[in-house]
Amino acid sequence: MKVSKLLVGLFACAVSLGAYAQQPIVIKFSHVVANDTPKGKAADFFAQKAAELTKGKVKVEVYANSTLYKDKEEMEALQLGAVHMLAPSLAKFGPLGVRDFEVFDLPFIFGSYADLHTVTTGPVGKQLLAKLEPKGISGLAFWDNGFKSFSANSPIKTPDDLKGKKLRIQSSKVLEEQIRALRAMPQVMAFSEVYQALQTGVVDGTENPISNLYTQKMHEVQKHLTLTEHGYLGYAVIVNKKFWDGLPADIRKQLDEAMVQATRYANQIAKVENDAALENVRKSGKTQVYTPTAEERAVFKKALVPVHKKMESRIGKETIDAVYKATGFNPNKL
Repeated sequence: MKVSKLLVGLFACAVSLGAYAQQPIVIKFSHVVANDTPKGKAADFFAQKAAELTKGKVKVEVYANSTLYKDKEEMEALQLGAVHMLAPSLAKFGPLGVRDFEVFDLPFIFGSYADLHTVTTGPVGKQLLAKLEPKGISGLAFWDNGFKSFSANSPIKTPDDLKGKKLRIQSSKVLEEQIRALRAMPQVMAFSEVYQALQTGVVDGTENPISNLYTQKMHEVQKHLTLTEHGYLGYAVIVNKKFWDGLPADIRKQLDEAMVQATRYANQIAKVENDAALENVRKSGKTQVYTPTAEERAVFKKALVPVHKKMESRIGKETIDAVYKATGFNPNKL
């Protein structure tokens, strides 16, 4: 009788474990922007591909618009394992202690998407992602958002037009120095708080790729937008290293392929989405869009490129020079 009961118990346990084994692996993917931004769409695309390629063995739950964590909180949440995957902007890695990533914040360091992708898909990009490993983080890919432009409630045609204005930025020493180079006042603020801050006059203006400006409705509270395209905003898709390394090898391989496809998709749609957002901003009639002349843009460039030299000791001259070499940028020829 005892043996029979034991066998029944073992059988029930095996059935229970079998059922448990059929449960999908859940990956919580948190981000701070809207679903209809390039990052939001790419995150959803990755979730779809992960389900397809693993045949339902993985379920990626995407939490958009800071519904789980604000951008100041999400990195710690990842390291603690409260979420498994993030796609933070590249400015977020400086406070983590990996200052090399702040090279992406340097104004005018990338002249085009082609220059940018030479870095993000090449040896320099791989070396940067590897620097995250000691922090308990694995870097999977770089995703584009777009090139940033300045907005405010008064016209912006020269750097002097931003003098004295309070401009919202992400937490980044490089971006702080950039704003000071314009003789403006940097205001570090969570992304989710920017609309209200602009609406109430807590800050006067900001810098954003147009898709962020439009999807967060910032164009409704900014009368002027100048297409300076002075800086790049992109993301690194990262995972909790312990969680990722603990996945079965076949599952991880399938997720790697899903990420390759999602990255290709993300970088294809980034420019398309920003162009569409710009057209929508124009159509709204709420914001006057100004395209600077080549001469006007050169004045901005002359004012901001000296930030590169000032940040050498922080970012690392070797990292900056590696980007210069990859893109052919020469700071001495402005």
